[in-house]
Amino acid sequence: MRFRDRRVRTFLANRSAIAGLVILTVVFLAAALAGVASPFDPELRVEPVAGKFARLLPGGAHPLGTDSNGFDVLSRLLHGARTSLLTAVASISLALFAAIPLGAWAGWKGGWVDGLVMRATDVTLAFPSLFLAVAIAAMRGTQDLATVIYAVAAVSVPPIVRQVRAEVLRVKSLDFVTAARAVGIAPSRIVLRTVLPNCIAPITVLATLGTGTAILDAAGLSFLGLGPRAEQAEWGVMLQAGLDYVRDPARWYLVVPPGLAIAFTVLGFNLFGDGLRDALDPRTQR
Repeated sequence: MRFRDRRVRTFLANRSAIAGLVILTVVFLAAALAGVASPFDPELRVEPVAGKFARLLPGGAHPLGTDSNGFDVLSRLLHGARTSLLTAVASISLALFAAIPLGAWAGWKGGWVDGLVMRATDVTLAFPSLFLAVAIAAMRGTQDLATVIYAVAAVSVPPIVRQVRAEVLRVKSLDFVTAARAVGIAPSRIVLRTVLPNCIAPITVLATLGTGTAILDAAGLSFLGLGPRAEQAEWGVMLQAGLDYVRDPARWYLVVPPGLAIAFTVLGFNLFGDGLRDALDPRTQR
């Protein structure tokens, strides 16, 4: 089958992008089918042995064993995909909701508005994103999933603001925008109906790549104890639970599965985002 759309052909010709799409498909299927495919309830502990929760080796009814809290690792891994994806998508969506108007306002107005927004953005980007996320989560003071979403969304806003501003500046200088301003169309209408629609492609790519970063930041917060409670299935929480056994080769199943899940999911978003960038931006074509 030959696709007429150049963008589709470019994306399908990119093997890395297809690999990323396959990885993301597997992760999303695992998240969607977690309730059916999980052998146990992810928040149901195995019966304690001699007053302590059983840490069972992989095998039998528990293909990946159980962790130090008595939870089935495979069940938590599948449900953790759902939690991690929900956290990342919610964080990026919230960041887009705040960053797009701010970046468009700075790029369109220019002057002191642009200077103020960009200086604040530069100051924020001078700090590592995880460091700021930890500070925001600590200030909120509650240990739940909402804290992680708000913290990751806050640190995802500055790079999106910069990208939106750059695209608005580029589109604002084009002839059709100049013509629209010359005939007296309201600035708000020009921005909403002309400028921003021409900025969708780069914003989509940035949001896709940012979702992978959001998964890393969310897992980092949970690993540091600033995320959901220990009973909730989340990949960062799973890594934190297996921290005491990271040097024990016999307990590899406590840290390797969630670590690989995070790594491959982030890799999938990065490969998929790179493929989208090559397909949507004609300047990247050879």
